[in-house]
Amino acid sequence: MCSSLQRINLISGLLLMSVSLCYSKLSCKEGHSGPTYESMQAVFDLQSFRPAVNLSNPTITNISFTLYAVLGVNEKTQILTTFLWLRLYWNHEFLVWDPDECDSVTRISLPVKQLWSPDIIIYEFVDDDVSQACPYVYVNHTGHIRWDRMLRLVSACNLEIFSFPFDVQNCTFTFGSYMHTIRDVRVSPALTFKEMSGNSKRYLEASGEWELVDILGETSILQFGIDEWDIITFWVVIKRRPVLYVVNLLIPSSFLMLIDILSFYLPPHSVDRASFKMTLILGYTVFLLIMNDLLPSTANGTPIIGIYFSVCLALMVISLLETVIITNVLHHNSMKFQEVPHWVRVVVLKHIANIICYRWQEDILPPSIPQKDKAESLNGSGPSIQPISQTSDQHPTSNAGTTTLPELQQICQYLSDLRAHLTSLQKENELQDQWCHVGYVLDFLLFRIYLLLISCYALVIISMWCIWISQS
Repeated sequence: MCSSLQRINLISGLLLMSVSLCYSKLSCKEGHSGPTYESMQAVFDLQSFRPAVNLSNPTITNISFTLYAVLGVNEKTQILTTFLWLRLYWNHEFLVWDPDECDSVTRISLPVKQLWSPDIIIYEFVDDDVSQACPYVYVNHTGHIRWDRMLRLVSACNLEIFSFPFDVQNCTFTFGSYMHTIRDVRVSPALTFKEMSGNSKRYLEASGEWELVDILGETSILQFGIDEWDIITFWVVIKRRPVLYVVNLLIPSSFLMLIDILSFYLPPHSVDRASFKMTLILGYTVFLLIMNDLLPSTANGTPIIGIYFSVCLALMVISLLETVIITNVLHHNSMKFQEVPHWVRVVVLKHIANIICYRWQEDILPPSIPQKDKAESLNGSGPSIQPISQTSDQHPTSNAGTTTLPELQQICQYLSDLRAHLTSLQKENELQDQWCHVGYVLDFLLFRIYLLLISCYALVIISMWCIWISQS
């Protein structure tokens, strides 16, 4: 027990001697610029100790940085990669000399590995620093040290991509000591947050995809158990430049949707409309596959532009289904030569046509004759052809006319078949016209509904993006 106390006293005495030696000003020689190497070597030997004469006084470290570039944003892994110019200031109480005695030398550069430096880290750091190291620091004659270094910062950030490509990201950089509590190291900003934001905007304003909006910050104390750490929290607000995505994603998609709308002006009874819409859907699918690399992906949610593309594809499919329905009405039912049901005439040709202000060219003509009246009028009009047997009973034939009876019977049979065929064709044409009338009205109605859906959807999307842009 006594031996251990003696060792502690011996070590304490040596430390006090070293501290008293170092606390005296560094010596200089005539004809030698700056402090001598021997006097600085004594300070270098105390590299492991915090440079404070009174260890109860904390070492104050001032921090400032300039955001030089945004190197990458990985939405899937929630990682932000930036490049910073970091500057640290602290006071070394043992590196003090008189400039008058040292040939008016007020500042020298020393290797940072030979001096004590604060263990300042960024709490959001998630990868090794692979940036080029700066091995030297500037030391003022008052003991004030400035250390400039470049830092490639790979930090964790909660990235919100719902409003992509008009998204604004707010990432946090928390600077603080890793080991020293507020009793040993205090941290404070070297510049105001406004000055740091202005310096960063000058370098980042023409840099890549991202634009710096602002840098905010505050100092606070992190408490964990009975210990407390002094920290500075910076909020770096960056905004994406959306021109690339608007040109490559939104405008081509809008053009394809416009072509899909214009395809409704193709004749409904034409099969080319359905094949055209199928080709358009295939082209839109290929477009989405090509542009998939430009869309961010994350497990937390889907960006609204992905929902926009999905809804556009769904609208195209709905448009194709509408074309299939109209084609079925125009061709399938009319080819069966079925009468248009009475309720279809009332609902579609009367009420729906009036609601959508549809006017067909035949509506202004006089009302058509009912089918039975038309049939009777057709049967009563023109000379009637009677069977040969009846005429032969009324008018007895002579022996000379008996030879022409088979030919007359054959001619009458041909005329009857011709009349029946023409009547059937006329009825088919009338049924086709009726079903075409129903198909045109339904096509006009579904087209108006389709336009209404697209208009409402476009207004909602544009309004949401405008709100986000104004809030940012």
